[in-house]
Amino acid sequence: MSMTTSAQIILAVMVATYIIAKALKVSTELSMLAAALAGALAGGAGIPARHIVEGAFTYLDIILIFITATLFMNILKESGGVAHVIRGILRKFHRKKSILFILITLLLLLPGALTGAGSVTVLITGGMIAVVLGYMDISKPRAAAIIFILAGLSAAAPPVSLWAMLTAAGVNMPYVGFFLPLLLPCLLLSLLVIFILGWKGKPVNLEKALKELPEAPPQMNWIRITLPFCVFLFLVLAGRIWPHSLPIVGLPMMFMASACVSLLLSPVKLNFLRISRETVHQLLPLIGTLTCVGILVQIMTLTGVRGLIAITIVTLPLIAVFLTLSIVLPASEAVLMWGAAPVLGVPLVLLFNTIGLNPIIALAGMSIIWPLGDALPPTAIIGRLTVHTVGMKGRYSQLLKHCLIPAIIIIIVGTLMVVFSKKLAFLTLL
Repeated sequence: MSMTTSAQIILAVMVATYIIAKALKVSTELSMLAAALAGALAGGAGIPARHIVEGAFTYLDIILIFITATLFMNILKESGGVAHVIRGILRKFHRKKSILFILITLLLLLPGALTGAGSVTVLITGGMIAVVLGYMDISKPRAAAIIFILAGLSAAAPPVSLWAMLTAAGVNMPYVGFFLPLLLPCLLLSLLVIFILGWKGKPVNLEKALKELPEAPPQMNWIRITLPFCVFLFLVLAGRIWPHSLPIVGLPMMFMASACVSLLLSPVKLNFLRISRETVHQLLPLIGTLTCVGILVQIMTLTGVRGLIAITIVTLPLIAVFLTLSIVLPASEAVLMWGAAPVLGVPLVLLFNTIGLNPIIALAGMSIIWPLGDALPPTAIIGRLTVHTVGMKGRYSQLLKHCLIPAIIIIIVGTLMVVFSKKLAFLTLL
């Protein structure tokens, strides 16, 4: 039996195991773990303990970034900072719809951009923004679509873009030069989406909205809110301004420093241990997914399945690759979640690099398409979470219907970024 045929059989076993596990209502994380173990057994490797442990720790640095960044955002929320910002914006701009939309966009982009997880955006600002949109007479399905799309784009936005980070790690490419290629499309598309879906919105009924939104502590002010972000920005810039004078701090330590500053400046007494426990509990699905993705990718590499997928993608006609990005990327995210990046993203980036495209711009283009899959079954984690947070009643298909036009626009922009990545290479130098 040839190596290719053997890898095909192992891949078929892994896919079948995953489908059976999902049919038995097993979680996505455990389904991926079962598929990995089945693949190892089918490949004659038994239960390779060393590879399982190595795979489980593959994305430990990214997990630490998620935990510390989300802890920072949760402390800011618990101290009343998020409520203070939203209430302040409403008081000043409740009659100016365009400005309000721009500020809502920034509020929805920030949590996911700092943490890399769209779920954090939905949980921290999604509920309060849904209240604001509701008082603008925007229907719940339409509000849910706005929050879901912007949460997905926030997860793809810099400085922490999980799909770009996972793929870059898989091809040994430094996570450098992604800031503008990710920021510009995420910001511009977010503004376009909120204006398309919310253009019928009316000025906010300020009195009713302020009654429903949570109160902020009287001592909360803009200095207490902005200073932790200034600390984070200083630590990011300091490493670039004085690269030979300062030790490498790393994003987890930067977020922890900002979290500590936010904790010290909080006008109310916060239970740090309780917030830490809730943060880890909130992120358990994400941590479990990344751990199992690491194991799955490790076993796929061990058995030759990852090489088979890479060869298959590389040997496809280029036009077919470009045309199927709109289907393959969201579908792979729906099945493998973040595991789609190392499994499919790595061979795609290698292919684009081989034919002379700019790998950073191409990967940025793919990174804004991937989050769309978070609304699709079988996982649909962010989509279901958004529906629950907004309080949308009725069929789930209502959310998908309102997401259709924004999704088409995002897919077109992402695909064009891949195709014309060489011409957009100047963005990586700025």
